[in-house]
Amino acid sequence: MCEACDQSDEDQAPAGTGRRRFLAAGLGMTAAAPLLFGSGSAIAQAQSPPAGGAVAAGPYPTRAWGVTQTAGKFAPMTIQRRALGADDVLLDILYAGICHSDVHTARGDWGVPGLPCVPGHEIVGRVAAVGRNVTKFRVGDYGGVGCMVDACGTCENCLADREQICVNGTTFTYDAPDKVSGGHTLGGYSERIVVTEKFVIRIPPGMDLRATAPILCAGITTFSPIRHWNVVPGQRVAVVGLGGLGHMAVKLAVAQRAEVTVLTTTPGKIAAARAMGASAAYFWQDAQARPELRNRFDLIISTVPYAFEAEPFMRMLKLDSTFVNVGLGEARGINAVAMAFGRKSLAGSMIGGIAETQQVIDHCFARNIYPDVEVIRPDQIDGAYQRVVGKDVRFRFVIDFT
Repeated sequence: MCEACDQSDEDQAPAGTGRRRFLAAGLGMTAAAPLLFGSGSAIAQAQSPPAGGAVAAGPYPTRAWGVTQTAGKFAPMTIQRRALGADDVLLDILYAGICHSDVHTARGDWGVPGLPCVPGHEIVGRVAAVGRNVTKFRVGDYGGVGCMVDACGTCENCLADREQICVNGTTFTYDAPDKVSGGHTLGGYSERIVVTEKFVIRIPPGMDLRATAPILCAGITTFSPIRHWNVVPGQRVAVVGLGGLGHMAVKLAVAQRAEVTVLTTTPGKIAAARAMGASAAYFWQDAQARPELRNRFDLIISTVPYAFEAEPFMRMLKLDSTFVNVGLGEARGINAVAMAFGRKSLAGSMIGGIAETQQVIDHCFARNIYPDVEVIRPDQIDGAYQRVVGKDVRFRFVIDFT
């Protein structure tokens, strides 16, 4: 991501929208009280199904892993999940992916997050209970939760299946105002979550659950522009960066039988790009000097999470082609005259709506497309964050809560 070209290029769904107050009241403790998860019988009993196999209606004290200060260490804590509503699904979380936006949020790169901060918006779990109005799930099914858990449902964007850009405010899975429970939302680095049925994705039986989790963010973030800009066989697509987002973009574009080129700042990833089906891969410093890359690509997908110079990429676009920024890093140095002469477009794209997220899950299952993942324990989150920043992950960490 040039310089960040490969810094675990992560789709950056926006983080929270302002300061959040601590959920002290819901947790039954003061803001200054310790958050370490206790092993006392009251909590253990609350988390276990009552006799007969039924699950209590909640609320649910839940073990989670989060930070209590910006850029702090991750530690186990107790959070409160709301009682099960008529339209709600209770998931026992099995796996949660680590996105670069989790790192940005927990470390305060986008402003001070609500505390405690429990990240995680790539969630796969087993349905433990459903509300009386739920029709999409039964107990025992597998469900997924991506980057959002609520939206108004009535604005023009929501009605067009674009809940991620709800006019009245999307509720993101963590560090966003929680319109239902108050305070701010707490994410998937936890053992349970309660989400409205509409925002839970069906996971087909037989999917690799560990590798499915990142599809709910990295997958949809790269699938959406490939679909929107109608990538077809034979087109030339460049992917900038080969991290969590970038490697999914390569796999999805290759599955469309596009001719895929990878541009990376990590020479060691060139072989990996080719192994994923890319027809070419270039170290970025070398690529800029290659005349054959000028006016070449029908679509360039940038997964850069940091500010970068966009003009060198724009020169690589063909007439009437698009550079789409999904990493949400700031694109600097645009030459408007050059864009006009080539009728080139600079565009942005952010995750996808619920319907499209279901499509990418079904699409990947049908074609056996999965991210490359490294599975870790919850007590390894801090080390995983260091490795994400250091570009030492191939290509997505997934936390195992089983």
